[in-house]
Amino acid sequence: MAKPLEGIRILDFSRVLAAPMATQILADMGAEVIKIERPGNGDETRSFEPMVGDQSAYFFAFNRGKKSVTFDLKNEDDRRNVERLVTEVDVVVENFVPGTMDRLGLGWDRLRELNDRLIYVAASGFGQTGPERTRKGYDTVFQALSGVMHLTGDAEAGPSKAGIPVADMTSGLWVAIAILTGLVGRGIHGVGTYVDIAMMDVQTSLLALAAARTFALDEDPMRTGTAHLGRVPSAAFECRDGWIQISGSDQHWPTLCTTLGLDDMARAPELATNAGRVTRRDEISEALSRAISTWTRAEIVRDLSAAGIPVGEVRTVKEALSAPQTRARGMVGTFDHPTIGSFPAVRTPVKFDGYDDPGFSAPPVLGADNDEVLAAFQPVGVEGES
Repeated sequence: MAKPLEGIRILDFSRVLAAPMATQILADMGAEVIKIERPGNGDETRSFEPMVGDQSAYFFAFNRGKKSVTFDLKNEDDRRNVERLVTEVDVVVENFVPGTMDRLGLGWDRLRELNDRLIYVAASGFGQTGPERTRKGYDTVFQALSGVMHLTGDAEAGPSKAGIPVADMTSGLWVAIAILTGLVGRGIHGVGTYVDIAMMDVQTSLLALAAARTFALDEDPMRTGTAHLGRVPSAAFECRDGWIQISGSDQHWPTLCTTLGLDDMARAPELATNAGRVTRRDEISEALSRAISTWTRAEIVRDLSAAGIPVGEVRTVKEALSAPQTRARGMVGTFDHPTIGSFPAVRTPVKFDGYDDPGFSAPPVLGADNDEVLAAFQPVGVEGES
């Protein structure tokens, strides 16, 4: 079998996290991703902690399966080599400050002259237009500006960032979606496209439910910790030896109550609907907390799951990575790196019927593929060039 994106070539100028995550997903699915890096240091995340020997595990997490070519984009010969590659690739991805590629002579207007079927994705913090287009930002800045940080954490405490770089990673998913959409569109209409993706826009789009509440009720939603603004019960509760998260609807409520020994609540007609329970959130939360505190985590998850109640352990990262379902689904594998040997990695989470599943290939050593890549592309002007 083959991988679904075999034959697709991507020229990847991106660094750090969001866009590199997108191109790694596509590399795992079979695309040839040629990562263009600065000579000497390469992608700055090559020096980010944590380190494994002389290599960065941070870099490993988002650059698996790519080829590394080093070009100085301010050098005329290297720019000419970029143009040579552009004539034969399907996609260009960059995440420079808006205007940078134009100043280098490698912007959309120039590259589409070389390849009118090119999908060009410009991923940036604030987009290619607007008064803040050149403003700088990282993941936590976008969490703050978008309102995501305001919504995260306990009501009694200050705002908190998410436990993962949610702004970077959701933006990376949208970069991947944009690339795939561009390729499908080109297959239908025969032309390439320029795509402008802003991390700020992506984070704003994540406000969909919070925005719906604002539009409907003219309120500014506040953080509620693990509780759901519009559903009761839906929150984390402490057991004798750990925490669980319960999320239930009307059909789960009577069974939840009887399992926990809260028979009076199970019979109370005013608590039979979510609307009624929301008005008595504090009372219900206190009763559930008292009842759940007498159970062990394993016992309550076992009994509530058997009763059909949506419940889950609040796991640590190590627990999540070693969970039986994680192992059964093959979500953690290994790749063999040329300098450090075997190293674990988290799999791209899709499985195909009729294609090979996404694989594990090592992240590239800086500049390791210079000769191979340049030898594989026709020099500009050679007869038979596509």
